[in-house]
Amino acid sequence: MKRIFTVLAATLLLTAAMAVSASASDYDAVAEDLSAIGVFRGTSDGFELDRAPTRSEAAIMLVRLYGAEDEAKTAYEAGDITMPFTDVGTTAAPYVAWLHDQGIVNGTSATTYGTGACSAQNYVVFLLRALGYEDGTDFAYADALTFAQEKGFYDPLMFSGTFLRDDLAAVTYQALGTDLKDGSTYLLKSLIDSGAVDAQAAAPMTEKIEAYRALQQASADMESTAMDVDVTASIDMSVAQDGETVSMPMSMDGSMQMILDENDLQMAYDFDIGAMGETMTMREWLKDGWVYVESAVENGETVRTKTQVNLEEQLALLEQVQASASVDVVNVSGLAMVNSITSKTQGSDTVYTMGITGSSMNGMMETAFSTLMGGGTFPAEDLQTMMDMLSFGDITAVYTVDRSGDLKSIQMTFSVEMNVPAEEGGTPMAMTADYDMSMTVNATGDSVRITFPDFSSFEEVPVPEITPEPAA
Repeated sequence: MKRIFTVLAATLLLTAAMAVSASASDYDAVAEDLSAIGVFRGTSDGFELDRAPTRSEAAIMLVRLYGAEDEAKTAYEAGDITMPFTDVGTTAAPYVAWLHDQGIVNGTSATTYGTGACSAQNYVVFLLRALGYEDGTDFAYADALTFAQEKGFYDPLMFSGTFLRDDLAAVTYQALGTDLKDGSTYLLKSLIDSGAVDAQAAAPMTEKIEAYRALQQASADMESTAMDVDVTASIDMSVAQDGETVSMPMSMDGSMQMILDENDLQMAYDFDIGAMGETMTMREWLKDGWVYVESAVENGETVRTKTQVNLEEQLALLEQVQASASVDVVNVSGLAMVNSITSKTQGSDTVYTMGITGSSMNGMMETAFSTLMGGGTFPAEDLQTMMDMLSFGDITAVYTVDRSGDLKSIQMTFSVEMNVPAEEGGTPMAMTADYDMSMTVNATGDSVRITFPDFSSFEEVPVPEITPEPAA
């Protein structure tokens, strides 16, 4: 039972943490949307999303994002621009020639453009240029990925591993929803205004991007340094083992508060997770550099402990996380994983309903688990087990925003399949769980207050000394 509790708790908390911003993989629908506006085209073999893009293919995409495809072809056919490289094919020649003439791209030598694969860094530099940024002035080439993340259209959780045409389509889609450097509008709207993209063909994308941008703007306070939220969830779960299936409804109810300033971090977690008459209580506080934990043991006795932590290290870690996640404009990273988004007025509120594919969440969770394992935050064996056993179904997320543009609540429904391997002497379990989860935003920013209990009865537990294992 404890093992099931642990898996479900981790799933719920990770899902709650990623409810506002998620990432994705498998972007077939994105490729279709880009194809509809003439930005992304396939070959006789289709979109070929599972292979790496070439530098020539990236060049073609870039010219289209400049809205200069017709200009490039006309100038090349008229001989106004020429091709200095000997390794560029007929199809890509007008595009590479135009980019070279504009001083936007260089070759690998005076006579070669380069026939190798285009990396994420290469392509992100192209996108930043299309948005109006200049490398060497606005950003350094070596820092392009970090700069793109700050601008809100690149997320490393989405693009781990080999950069494929699938990824190229996704990051292009997100760049289309990103503001230009001058802040006048976003990239797709600028292409429509210039006549490079047909407004009617782009209407579905425009509606989706603008609804998503509005929602992300309303969600911005969730990245505040102070927040107070309530989280509830009901889980309709069934467990199959040894040929028998048992229904096991579960619930989770609790709250999370956090206040972070320049020199201090305060947090409070209070959750009850219940199933089949049993409850696992998770109560924890962080105050003045001490972690306080309250838990119940099997005989019903309440155990209260406290452990001193290095507050400077905690603050440095949070600062690093915030820096890596900060954005200067509306964050559209995650736009590519949204199947659909609609909005409607409900009283004085605006309600956004977003559809997310299960494959999107699976890709994001796999990368998130891998990151946690690589950072040593949790035991690698436990995280690998969870990563292998979890599989998400499609997700529906409903966001309610009040008349002031502030996020009031999030509700998510989704399903998870969990195949738990057998422990020693046991048999494997197959679990399915349908989640109905909601998060209510009580306060953000200066309005957040944390009420701490009396800690005088908490007994100090020394931090265990960890002896590094000898190198292999």
